[in-house]
Amino acid sequence: MIIYNVTIKVDHSITEEWLHWMKTEHIPDLMKTGLFIDHRLCRLLEQDEADGRTYTVQYFCDSLEHYQNYINEHAQKMRDKGVKKFGSKFIAFRTVMEVEPA
Repeated sequence: MIIYNVTIKVDHSITEEWLHWMKTEHIPDLMKTGLFIDHRLCRLLEQDEADGRTYTVQYFCDSLEHYQNYINEHAQKMRDKGVKKFGSKFIAFRTVMEVEPA
């Protein structure tokens, strides 16, 4: 299993609007690509929140091929929507992980 992890620092001025957008638009749109089987939205604790709250969104997919398809076909459009809506009031970085079998 592949986990596509996006860590986002969100300015306090947009936190509630951003969370609503993530839950009602962004995550549902990403899941509609059919490339991911599940997701999880988390708030990081024990972080310096002077500049905003930090969240992670983990998207789970069955294969590296599905992840690459998302990156090649959908990722830029999804990122652009966030920048268009919130500008520089958030910053994100992405990591990709493979779950090791038990």
